[in-house]
Amino acid sequence: MTSTMSGGAAADTSVLGSANRAGRRLPGSGKHRLAQVWENSPRSLVRHTWVLTMRILRRWSRDFSTMSQSLAMPIVLLITLNIVFEDGVSQVTGESALYGSVPLIAMIGAMTGAITGAIGVMRERADGLLARLWVVPVHRAAGLLSRLVADAIRIFVTTVGIMCAGMIMGFRFERGLVSAMAWLFIPVIFGMAFSVIVFTLALYSANTIAVEATDLLAATTMFFCTGLVPLSQYPDWIQPVVEHQPVSYVVETMRGLSVGGPVLQPLLGTLAWSGGIIAVCAVPLALGYRKASTHG
Repeated sequence: MTSTMSGGAAADTSVLGSANRAGRRLPGSGKHRLAQVWENSPRSLVRHTWVLTMRILRRWSRDFSTMSQSLAMPIVLLITLNIVFEDGVSQVTGESALYGSVPLIAMIGAMTGAITGAIGVMRERADGLLARLWVVPVHRAAGLLSRLVADAIRIFVTTVGIMCAGMIMGFRFERGLVSAMAWLFIPVIFGMAFSVIVFTLALYSANTIAVEATDLLAATTMFFCTGLVPLSQYPDWIQPVVEHQPVSYVVETMRGLSVGGPVLQPLLGTLAWSGGIIAVCAVPLALGYRKASTHG
C-alpha cells in the first residue's frame, strides 16, 4: 500500500513538474520560445489546483471507506429514518418527513465524508507526500486549495446521490427548477465550513482521535435538529439551541427551496455560521498546512 501511494505521489509530482516546465522559457529570445510562467502566478495556481484536485478525486473513487462513508451509509440511514419517522412526522406537520430527512442526511454525508478526507491528509503527512509536494515547482496554495475544491465536489456529488434516493421514496421539488438547483448547493456551503474544521484539527493532531471525535459532533447535530422531528416536538428549554444550530438552518433552507416556506432567514443563518467558522479557522488552517508540509 505504501509503495503504491509513493509511486502515485512520484507520478503526480512528475506531472506537476512537467506541467510547470512546459510554460518556462529558456535563456535567449525568439518567437518560437514559450513565455515563462512563474510557479506562484494565478495561472499556475489554476493549473496546479486542477491537477491535484483530480489526483484526490481519483484516490477517493478507489477508496471503499470514502465511498461508503460519503454515499452508501447516508442512503441506508435515509431509508431507515423514513421507515421510522415518516408516519409520525407527516401526522404532525401534514407533509412528508422526507422534506426534512433528505436535507439532513445530505449534511450528514457531507460531514462524515470530511472526517474520512481529513484522516487521509494525516496519512499523506506521515508518508511525506505533503513535504514532497512542497519542494516541487508547484504553487504554494495549490495543495490546500485542491483539497477544499475536491471536498466541495464530493459534497455536491453526495447531495445529488441522496436527492435521487429521496426522489425514489417520494421526495419532490414544488418550487421549480431554479430552487432545485439552489437546493443542491446549500450543503456545499456549510459542508465546506465543517471540512475546514476537521482539516485544521487533522493538521494539528498527532493521531486520529481528535478528528474521529468530530463524528460525535455530527451525530449531536443530527439528533438535535429540525430535520429529524419538528421543532415543537423538542422540550421548550432546548428549542432555541435546536432552532439556531447550523444544521437546522441548512435543513430549513433546503425545506423552503423544495416544498415551500421561509428561505432568506435560514439561508442567512447558514451563511453566518459558515462564514464565522471559516474566518476563525482560515489562518490556523493555512499555518498548519505549511507546517505539515515543511516539517512533516
